[in-house]
Amino acid sequence: MVTGGGSGLGFHIATALRAEGYPVVITGRNPEKLSAAADALSATAGPEIRGIVCDASDPDEVSALVETLTDSTVSVLVNNAGIGGPVTPLVDIDPAEWDEVIDINLRGVFLMCRAFAPAMQKRGNGFILNIASVTGKRPLENRTPYAASKMAVIGLTTTLAFELGRHGVMVNSLSPGPVDSERMDRNFEREAALSGKSIEEVADAFVSRSALNRMVTMEEVARAAVAALSIPGLTGSDIDVSGGMIA
Repeated sequence: MVTGGGSGLGFHIATALRAEGYPVVITGRNPEKLSAAADALSATAGPEIRGIVCDASDPDEVSALVETLTDSTVSVLVNNAGIGGPVTPLVDIDPAEWDEVIDINLRGVFLMCRAFAPAMQKRGNGFILNIASVTGKRPLENRTPYAASKMAVIGLTTTLAFELGRHGVMVNSLSPGPVDSERMDRNFEREAALSGKSIEEVADAFVSRSALNRMVTMEEVARAAVAALSIPGLTGSDIDVSGGMIA
């Protein structure tokens, strides 16, 4: 299962998992986007693909998702759903903006793990991958809610790995660096408007922090997510896929 699988990174992770032979369930809040993603995946040869509308930050919707999937075994859970939140100094952030980021980026991971970990424990196997970020592991000005939420995801991951490890369930996080995507383009636009710099200047300054001097692609992050499944003994780890941004 891949949350936030209707577009962007979630869609690419779902595509990569299906290419490896996994039947995949994608979830998201937008029915139209989710349906289009499921149709696009179904148009290619491969295992079953299902799209189920679910807001991962809503406990009632997560409970309904569990009920919908009583006929299925969720052996891999990828908590990818998230939002970027405001690009502005902390003192100018409205509490409602802060709460929205924490609800979706952190509470959603908690609720999904809480819902699907028990069956994994009972079976004695399972794999949970939480999508975090290099943001927070190194400063990113004007992004405090996002940074706080993603660092919290890493903390949740390492602790949950110890809670579930004795039951044979592996829990890891994956921290992408700047991913070449529409979301990053929007962030560059917001930062440029805030700083008075051009979009190109903002993008160049951000990418220059990477050892590879470029953004990573969604395909690269998706391949790393799939690769993590094949590493025996990997649990409680944060996998950095940032082109060396925090080297």
